This record gives sequence, structure tokens and C-alpha cells, in this order.
Amino acid sequence: VQLVESGGGLVEPGGSLRLSCAASGFTFHYYVMKWFRQTPGKEREWVAAVTRDGGVKNYAESVKGRFTISRDNRRKTVTLQMNSLKLEDTAVYYCKAEAVGMNTEYWGQGTRVTVSS
Repeated sequence: VQLVESGGGLVEPGGSLRLSCAASGFTFHYYVMKWFRQTPGKEREWVAAVTRDGGVKNYAESVKGRFTISRDNRRKTVTLQMNSLKLEDTAVYYCKAEAVGMNTEYWGQGTRVTVSS
């Protein structure tokens, strides 16, 4: 089982980044996919989630209107389009797969996003 994030980097405030998470080793379309983020000294924070068929998407208030989560079940990927980035969006971003009704979850290794002028 693997979840591999990519797309992180350094961006100026107001800029955009697109994070991707590539899944392998499990039945991707059975899983709700989520993005989390974490900064040093803080707990991991939920950012966004998308249902198994991609039909429902939810966002944390702090990113609503700026971030968009999407998934491609054929390619087994989930993306997070981040626009209008703010300094406080700086964090390591992780994708997570959760099996509905089962005690099964997988995490990626994270990708670092730094928003700085």
C-alpha cells in the first residue's frame, strides 16, 4: 500500500499550488480520501475530504473557497488545488485514505508547502 504526495514547494502569498496524491496497493474507489496538514508543535489538521465517487466534497472553514479537492478513480489520484495561499497555509500536507465502515486507513509521507514572501 502506498500513498505518495507531490507538488509541494515554496510559493508567495496569493499564489497557487496543486498537490497530488497517487495511490497504489488498495482498492482506491472504496476509500474516502482526505487531506490533512500539520505544522510543528500542532496537531494534524483536517483540510478537505471527498467521497468515494467524488460527488461530495467538504472543507475546513480556513480553506473554504480557496482550496479544491478532486479525485480520479481511474488514475487512483486525489488532488488539492490551493489558490490564494496565505502564510498560515504553510505546513506539511498529507493525504489519507479511509475505508468506510472498516477500521482501515492509510497515510502518505507528506509534502511540504511553504508560503513566504
